[in-house]
Amino acid sequence: MRQSYKGVVLAAPVTVPYVRYSIRSAHWWLARAFSSLLETSKLKKEQIDGLTVSSFTLAPDTAIGFTQHIGLSPRWLDHVPLGGASGVVALRRAARAVQAGDAEAVACLAGDTNHVDSFRLTLANFSQFARDAVYPYGAGGPNASFAFLTAHYMRTFGATREDFGKLCVAQRANALRYPHALFRKELTIEEYLKARPIADPLHLFDCVMPCAGAEGFLVLSEEKAKSLKLPYARLLGAIERHNAFSSDPVQLRAGWALDRDELYYQAACSPRDIDFVQAYDDYPVITLMQLEDLGFCGKGEGPAFVRERSFTWDGDFPLNTSGGQLSAGQAGAAGGFLGMVEAIRQLTGEATGRQVPDAKLGLVSGFGMINYDRGLGSGAVILGS
Repeated sequence: MRQSYKGVVLAAPVTVPYVRYSIRSAHWWLARAFSSLLETSKLKKEQIDGLTVSSFTLAPDTAIGFTQHIGLSPRWLDHVPLGGASGVVALRRAARAVQAGDAEAVACLAGDTNHVDSFRLTLANFSQFARDAVYPYGAGGPNASFAFLTAHYMRTFGATREDFGKLCVAQRANALRYPHALFRKELTIEEYLKARPIADPLHLFDCVMPCAGAEGFLVLSEEKAKSLKLPYARLLGAIERHNAFSSDPVQLRAGWALDRDELYYQAACSPRDIDFVQAYDDYPVITLMQLEDLGFCGKGEGPAFVRERSFTWDGDFPLNTSGGQLSAGQAGAAGGFLGMVEAIRQLTGEATGRQVPDAKLGLVSGFGMINYDRGLGSGAVILGS
């Protein structure tokens, strides 16, 4: 049995406001997040002795190169290039470092720039599988892959565009209350359904908008957070799994389904005890997959689950209360941190204007590194107030 995460907390959630395009480097965005962490926590730079970094556009640098850019000398360091799974994985590794005494205060940072051609250049070298299996046929990027996964899910489980649209509309309503969201206009189900097609069956509002930005948070001991008088959320349970169900011809599930019982056991709770969920949402079908695999409903019951519930911050199943990536924007690898940062704010009462009433338990899930036919990384954590 793995060791519990007792005594580990998350604090000082920060966001560097997103912009659609930027001529600045990823280093600048990550440095801004680090500076905001210091300002929010009132820690001095030399008190940060651990660092994790997630970024697609930091190359040729990795986390070690970034330490020189910000003048940091950590005694524990990790580079976590796992896309949408990065937030969960960075937290788990940082938590173990704190528990082992390898670091007292770990800064977890994620961010990317978005030049006019950044996204295209990232896609061209995203993975060997994508380069070999997709580009020779003239397709590039995740839209085609997720169209394939979405169409298969719809055929298999009877999901409709209206089901996906309900999630997108609710998340846009949440985003209107989140000051950093890029989408500031209300979205109706009629507008969603009439939006221009991108890759059948995906239409415009099913797809995330790449942008530049950064997110960050601190991982430290509860004792340390109390001494600093920082509001914090407790880490109650965490799982990660990679390349799960690799023999499935088309992806309909991911690693959460293998490890969710352990997640809830660690946190001493069940799905019905969770007050809100922050699910990785680069496309709506992945949100449904997470809701099923994390036990909020049975496999294939996602469409019915969506039809029976409301997903705004004040609804009966608050989901992606900052708007998620579909309405806040996808700042590269920071998309894997967006839900974590929002969960900390919810559990410390800092989600002004969209605060889930009496929130005590939140679940954050991540999904990352899509090859041509499936996403490889998955993880989830449960946080408590």
